[in-house]
Amino acid sequence: MHLRLATNDDLDNIMQLVRRVVPMMRASGNLQWDDQYPNLTVFGNDIQLSQLWIAEIDGQIAGVAAITMDQEPEYAHVGWDIGDPAIVVHRLAVDPAFRGSGVATALMQQAEAIARERAIPRLRVDTNSQNAATQKLFPKLGYTFAGEIGLGFRHGLRFFCYEKIVRM
Repeated sequence: MHLRLATNDDLDNIMQLVRRVVPMMRASGNLQWDDQYPNLTVFGNDIQLSQLWIAEIDGQIAGVAAITMDQEPEYAHVGWDIGDPAIVVHRLAVDPAFRGSGVATALMQQAEAIARERAIPRLRVDTNSQNAATQKLFPKLGYTFAGEIGLGFRHGLRFFCYEKIVRM
């Protein structure tokens, strides 16, 4: 597996991955993503900001994650001080063909490596309350459940927040 920053040349393949992931998410009751979000513009902005990472296996994009410092205002509702810098993972997705290959773990470990490089001890992530896979993954990687929120841009959905403090 090879991790690297995404480029504009990857956008078509990233959107194809999303089109494979969304029906599986929705079939399991996870309505976090749809045909409107995430979209080409969102991923393009991530690329422009050098914060979109992809995992490749045998030359194919196996997974994607935006590793940012963007904290949602609603994070304050779980007691987090969103003024404190944190590395935040958004838009984590693994191609169904590569599930169980350690792709999500590798991308989350990349977030931790970035946190260490930047001397930022906090890692944060949120996931839809219906996403059973990430609810198992995050605690396995040392994340602690912090609480539940709603997000203004995804009305009607509930999200679980997780945080990990890393030693510098």
